[in-house]
Amino acid sequence: MAEAAQPKNEPEESPLSPWWVRSVLIVMVLGFAGLLAITALAYRNAPPIPGRVADASGVTVFTADDIGNGQALFLRYGLMDNGTIWGHGAYLGPDYSANALHDIGDDTAAALAQQQYGKPVAELDPGQLAAVRAQVAVTLKTNRFDAASNTLHLTAPEAAAYRQQVVRWTSYFHDPAKNGGLKPDLITDPTELHQLTAFITWAAWASVADRPGSNYSYTNNFPYDPEVGNLAPPGALLWSALSLVVLLGGIGAVLLAFGKFDYLGWVTRGHHVHPQVIPGQASPGQRALVKFFVVVALLFLLQTLVGGAVAHFRADPGSFYGFQLEKIFPSNLLRIWHLQTAIFWIATAYVAAALFLGRSLRADEPRWLAPAIHLLFAAFALVIVASLLGEWAGLSGLLGDWWYWFGNQGWEYLEIGRFWQYLLVIGLLGWFAMLWWLARPRTVANPEARPLARMFLYAALAIPVFYIPALFFGAKTNFTVVDTWRFWIIHLWVEGFFEFFATTVVALTFFQLGLTRRNTALRVIYLDAILYFGGGLIGTGHHWYFTGQSQINMAMSALVSVLEVVPLTLLTLDAWDFVRTTRGNCDICEKSIAVPHKWTFYYLIAVGFWNFLGAGVFGFLINLPIISYYEVGTILTPNHGHAAMMGVFGMLAIALMVFVLRQTTDDAHWPGIEKYIKVSFWGTNLGLLMMVAFSLFPGGVLQVWDVVQHGYWHARSLAYTGTDSARLIEWLRLPGDLVFIIFGAVPLSIAAIKAYLDLHKTQPSSPQIPLDTARDTGSS
Repeated sequence: MAEAAQPKNEPEESPLSPWWVRSVLIVMVLGFAGLLAITALAYRNAPPIPGRVADASGVTVFTADDIGNGQALFLRYGLMDNGTIWGHGAYLGPDYSANALHDIGDDTAAALAQQQYGKPVAELDPGQLAAVRAQVAVTLKTNRFDAASNTLHLTAPEAAAYRQQVVRWTSYFHDPAKNGGLKPDLITDPTELHQLTAFITWAAWASVADRPGSNYSYTNNFPYDPEVGNLAPPGALLWSALSLVVLLGGIGAVLLAFGKFDYLGWVTRGHHVHPQVIPGQASPGQRALVKFFVVVALLFLLQTLVGGAVAHFRADPGSFYGFQLEKIFPSNLLRIWHLQTAIFWIATAYVAAALFLGRSLRADEPRWLAPAIHLLFAAFALVIVASLLGEWAGLSGLLGDWWYWFGNQGWEYLEIGRFWQYLLVIGLLGWFAMLWWLARPRTVANPEARPLARMFLYAALAIPVFYIPALFFGAKTNFTVVDTWRFWIIHLWVEGFFEFFATTVVALTFFQLGLTRRNTALRVIYLDAILYFGGGLIGTGHHWYFTGQSQINMAMSALVSVLEVVPLTLLTLDAWDFVRTTRGNCDICEKSIAVPHKWTFYYLIAVGFWNFLGAGVFGFLINLPIISYYEVGTILTPNHGHAAMMGVFGMLAIALMVFVLRQTTDDAHWPGIEKYIKVSFWGTNLGLLMMVAFSLFPGGVLQVWDVVQHGYWHARSLAYTGTDSARLIEWLRLPGDLVFIIFGAVPLSIAAIKAYLDLHKTQPSSPQIPLDTARDTGSS
């Protein structure tokens, strides 16, 4: 067997101060208290759904059942993966609520102009036009909902405008070139069109009618549309300004902590940098995990291909290079697959890497591990394949009334059918049970690693537990309530607990590689928890500024969520140590040492870069309420999303994948795999940078400028997205997409498949000795 490098003996570290753990608990208790309070207020402050909506003569226009059924239709047809409601959803189509609101405003203005001046709006002089527009604003912002009778009363112009909406949405669904690539004549049934329009009209009413006792609407005057009286509320400016004060205070406090503890970064200074991992020596259970990463790579490739097709629908929605792609794969289906495959491949990489690390903590391997890994793989494959096919079948109308359970729920990021969600939760709980049996502290071979293993398991348990809120709502639940729970998943689960779990995984990996001592790794974990949960729990509410929550949420979320930027700015302090680590320099030995995980570290460097740029810079850019008011739902949102989701979680998933592939591949076969990983590293990072620099960022800036100039509805409609300049910027996305696919995703798939095939050509090596045991004994 190969000999591991033998560093000189180092004294055992004393336990950290108990105030580290106490601080984490205090932050989490306070954070969850605030988050739960905001969530409870969402139920109380959500825009009411009137039992009946009547016109000026008392005739029923539509009912609460129509609104609920219309929302279900909105989901069933995948329209949240076409356009948005209150700025949340996809960007191929319009914001349905903003479009309807502006149309209702125009129709109301036309009716008032005819009544008062006997001529159309276009023929009014400036004074008359100003008077009509002022009256439109008063008419629409007056809240005529009677809670006692549960009835919303519309004026005659508003009722007439609603009836015009049915005609407009019928026309919208007819032509794919005008709706971002939906299936032709997607909705033609008159009853469905009536119900869908009822839901959209209700959303438009809630976005303009003043909340009782306030001078702003249920959505805090979103969307921006001065022609109907929707202007930024003063609170958006106030809380944005005060949040900057909090940001400066937070940065100062953390820098003070860095000074007190000398250094809180990843790599222990003055410590031997000796690789303690022997590549090619993996246990049967660890070798069984390699097939997970083949699936990871193939799903990644699929995601990039459908993502490229979705981007093409924005540049040229009428044709896919002369082929009518929308008849087979409409844009909303492709966007659903783009999101779901991203979630699946990243989560699968984390799950497999965690089991690999958990196994490395033990001196022995349970007999059940390899069979259990095969079973878990089959369960994941079932959920992934069946849910993706179910989403296609649901949108195709093949599942009938079972669309919500086995097809697509329709909620952005949570499109997976409810039945598959239950299986996913069960699978994640089974994964945690396996992980607990492998890595529970009393089974960990090296006592020094047991505190790290404990935090590793706590973080892993949070993954299945905090996905459960995805089951708390249905197709007809009030949109405000749904969006509250939805971002418990999108923000709290992904950006909170997955981030925390990822930190424990990296810390444990560094400890086992001999690069980080136990207390350094624990400090990083505790500090990460304090900083991320300090800003990220209550900070979840920055997604709810304009979705029916009151300004209580805006105040709390703005002041706290700004602290999410603090840990991201501190990533730059680790940058040089990461670079030095890839070079294998040892401060004590004063010589260069071959580090077998060079490309793992390169991907971790990429994680730091994109965390700072994508999550930090681009996230902060759109996070302040006054900016978000004009920006939400524009291309600056996917600019942040691509740079943060792919740049951080995606690059980390690939880093873990490369680590496992290197560990399970011997030195003879590794060069043939490494060359593809090298190409993939540069392809993914340069391709992503090109997407951001050439298209997403400039396109987003110009679209926000159009919002300010003409109103939100205009910037989200073909009036802007169909212009030559907007389409040109969309076409500029193509070079980055091609580089990302051809030089990023394809080589990574080749590397994973080659590693899997090479693994089965070689004889299994001896069961791997725990990495920390190897460090103590000096042998493998």
